[in-house]
Order: sequence, then C-alpha cells, then structure tokens
Amino acid sequence: MTFGMLAGEAISVAQFGGAGLGVLGLAGSMAVGLVFLQAGFAKLRHRELLTGVVANYRLLPASMIAPVAMLLPPAELLLGSALLLGAHWLAAGGAISLLLVFAAAMAINIGRGRSQIDCGCGRSQLRQPLSWLLVGRNVALAALLLPRLVPGPAASFADLAIALAGGLAVFVIFQLFNAIGALAASPLAAPRR
Repeated sequence: MTFGMLAGEAISVAQFGGAGLGVLGLAGSMAVGLVFLQAGFAKLRHRELLTGVVANYRLLPASMIAPVAMLLPPAELLLGSALLLGAHWLAAGGAISLLLVFAAAMAINIGRGRSQIDCGCGRSQLRQPLSWLLVGRNVALAALLLPRLVPGPAASFADLAIALAGGLAVFVIFQLFNAIGALAASPLAAPRR
C-alpha cells in the first residue's frame, strides 16, 4: 500500500513506519540524553545530599548506599552523553534499565506508604515527593528509547534536524512536568488559611 510521493517514488506504509520509528527513537535519545545530563550534573552539585536520598528509599543494604550514590551521577552523565552522541543500542538499553529501576524503586516505596520521600530527580530546590505520575514519567521516557534497540537505516540530515527539534520539545515538556509537579506538592500550593 502506498500513500504518497517523494521525488517521484511511492512510499509504502512499511517504509514510512521504519523511518518514523527511527526519527522517534532519535528524538527520544536526545530528550532522555538531556534529562540524564541534567540529572547527573544536579546530583554532582548536591552530592552531599545524594547518599541520604538513596538511603531514604530503604531498598539497598547499608554497605551499598555510598557506592551507589557515588556511581549514579557519572553513570547518568555517561549514558546521557552516549544518547546524545548516537545512542548505540547498548546506551539505550542501559538508560532504559536505569529508568525502570528508578520507576520500580518509586513504585515500591509508594506501595509501602512512603510517598513523602524526595524522588531525588535532581531538582533539590523543588523537593518532589514520590507519585504514580513520576513512575509513569520514567516508564514513558524508557518507552521513548525502545526504537533505538532495533537497528534501522542511517539517519539523514533532515531526520537528525527533526529528531533534534522533537528531542528538545520533549525535554522542555519534561521540565514543565517536573516543575508543575514539584510546585503542586510544595507548601506554596497549600490553601491559605
């Protein structure tokens, strides 16, 4: 089945779907790469607090808390850089795994009735308690990377430009989501008495 003409050639639905998934995967890589870079730099800036944030989740033995807190920012920076520079399937797989681990840690604590702890998402100025929206956000970010796990054709310059614009748009939406969520949970949002 064909649905359009490009340079005199008919484009099949399968060809368009493959190209579309490729661009979506690139956009997802760029957006998630920016998210990881921002989170990694924020964790480095506030590394004295990170050990406490990791400990608050109460999921790791005491002997693992400091090493995880020490390795998490460099891991996020490495994955973020790799995603922005081409997103080899291994980088996409690592980022998906880390996002799903974060989502699982949040979900476990929400299930335990511990939603008041800070998510540690990198915005210390806007303390963000755990919520199902944050769990869903991490799962959605992981899903954006799934197309990068499947080899596809090389991206054209136009594909890269579209992916960059899409990735930046998703990153801005992510920032708005975080800011609104954190502000809604802050004491500033409480009704005045």
